[in-house]
Order: sequence, then C-alpha cells, then structure tokens
Amino acid sequence: MHQFFREYLEAYGYIFLFIGTFLEGEAVLILAGFFAFQGTLSLPGVIGTALAGSFLGDQFYFFLGRWRGKWFLGLFASLAKKFRRALRLIEKYGSFVAFVSRYTYGLRIALPIILGMTNISRKRFLVLNLLSATSWAILFSLAGYFFGKSASLFIEDLDRFEPYLVVALLLIIGCFWLAHFLHVRWLGRRGRTRLRRMRVRRAMIDAEQSEHSESQEKADE
Repeated sequence: MHQFFREYLEAYGYIFLFIGTFLEGEAVLILAGFFAFQGTLSLPGVIGTALAGSFLGDQFYFFLGRWRGKWFLGLFASLAKKFRRALRLIEKYGSFVAFVSRYTYGLRIALPIILGMTNISRKRFLVLNLLSATSWAILFSLAGYFFGKSASLFIEDLDRFEPYLVVALLLIIGCFWLAHFLHVRWLGRRGRTRLRRMRVRRAMIDAEQSEHSESQEKADE
C-alpha cells in the first residue's frame, strides 16, 4: 500500500499540486515539500509547479474580474460579502495588495477578482503576481521540506512513520489556520463593537445638539 502510494504520487503528484495551488493550496504545497524531502517528489519540481499554478491561478482570477467581475459579485453572495473588506485593503495598501493577496486568509481568490475590477494595470499586476507566487512557492514548500528534515533528527526510520507524520503535519496546518481564522473573527467582532460605540456616541452628540438648538430657539423667542 505504501509503495503504491509512492508510485501514485510520483506519477500524479505534480498534477494534483498544480491544481491545488491554482485554487488555494497552502496545505497541499507544504505536504509536497515534505514528500520532496522524502524523495518522492523533487524540491525544484515542487517549487516550479507551485509557482506556475499559483501565478496562473491569480492571473486567471484577475482577468475574470476584469471581464465579468460585477456579474460574479451578483452571482456569489460569499464573494460580495468579501468585497468591502477587500476594498479596504486596496484603499490602504494600493496595488501592493496584488503581492500579499495569496497570503491573506479568506481572500485568496476574491482579491485578484476585485483587483481586476480596479484601474491597476495588467503589467503591474503581472509583475507583483510573479514576485508573490515565487516567494509563496519557495516559502511553503521549504516549510514542508524542513518539517521532514526536523522529524528525521528524532526518528531514524522516517519511511515507517510517514503516514503518521503526514497526519501530524495536517493537524499542525489545521491548527495554524484555525488560530488565524479565530483571530480574524475576533478582529471583526472588535471592529463591529467599535463601530456600534461610535454610532451610539454620535447619536448622543446629535441628541445634545438637537436639545441645544431647541433651547436656543426658545431663548430667541
């Protein structure tokens, strides 16, 4: 079974990696980095495939936004909900968002689509997307590779424990993303609380101003 899995990965691993990185892909890329350390895949091949998949994915989403962005916003409610958050990031960081978009939780696909609806030039997006895809592919593939290297310092027969290490790696990835998800939720709740307080304060100021105006009018009479 273990040998069959290795042969399957050697035959189709790069295809799955390309599809995974075209869509989202952090988890699949870290796993591919681990399998590169094991020798099932090649580290340069993993980095190159991930770079191609992530770069072409974001180029596709960008031109999708430029071609049918408004239609997509109307079709997918989840994308429309992310629109304001993405716009705030674009207003704050400008075109640099094209570089950090694949590092942004929950906006990996939404941001390139929304950037395609802005006035950012195609050439500028292409350059920033290429730089981002390169750094992303190297960073996450090496994370999986060095996970395997670290494990080999403590475990002699790494092949024997490979399935358990894969499960452990998936659990670590899941914990990181859960922590990030909870952090984003906490920031959102904090922001909504601050907004409610501002609205209450504004309402109190408006009420005081209204009372003052009424008092002034009575005094004038």
